[in-house]
Amino acid sequence: MSNREHFRIEREQAHQLGRMADHVCGLILTSDLPRIDVDIAAQEVREECEQFFPEKVWLFEMIYESRFHRLWEQFREGLEE
Repeated sequence: MSNREHFRIEREQAHQLGRMADHVCGLILTSDLPRIDVDIAAQEVREECEQFFPEKVWLFEMIYESRFHRLWEQFREGLEE
């Protein structure tokens, strides 16, 4: 596989992760799903990251997991029964 093809595939995988992460953010912001269901969706994004970019899982944790946590606290804390 050429470098160009490798970078194209990586870029597509990164975009897919971004779309998946955006979906989780949308679940937090616009749905009434319970925390467990949102956590499952977030775990699916993490697993995809582990598959595509195993050496960059730390970056996923730093960017996406912290975003999910922050959004949950900001928009859902106190709304739970």
